[in-house]
Amino acid sequence: MSKSKILIADDNAPNVELLEAYLDGLDCEIAVAVDGRDTLTKVAEFQPDLILLDIMMPKLSGFEVCKTLKRDPTTKQIMILMVTALNELGDIERAVAAGCDDFLSKPVNKVELLKRIENMLKLRQVTDELERLRRYIDSMEEPPTERA
Repeated sequence: MSKSKILIADDNAPNVELLEAYLDGLDCEIAVAVDGRDTLTKVAEFQPDLILLDIMMPKLSGFEVCKTLKRDPTTKQIMILMVTALNELGDIERAVAAGCDDFLSKPVNKVELLKRIENMLKLRQVTDELERLRRYIDSMEEPPTERA
């Protein structure tokens, strides 16, 4: 099985460094995006399994990035963990409405972050396997092609 890929999307360099340090013990590939548009570009290039997505970013907010990714059939399966200083109930509701899979407020607790990442990556693997099995079953149910 290939390594999981995690994209950190945050415009604040110290936040990125902290998240990278927290993820240091995980067996995964990490990429970084510095704003909303860069996040969408990196998603296309890197194809992450999970995005740690800040809400307050230049060019496109995390809300806009999340909505864009969850509307697209090719990226909607990517797990999105909003990691933000915003922690009002309305912000959480907006994040959920945008399609995020989980929400974590800053300052981030390392143990909580790692446990959520572990759970989200497990869920992603199970979802991918379920989709693979569904496609296999569908292919088995297709009528045989007629021979000429």
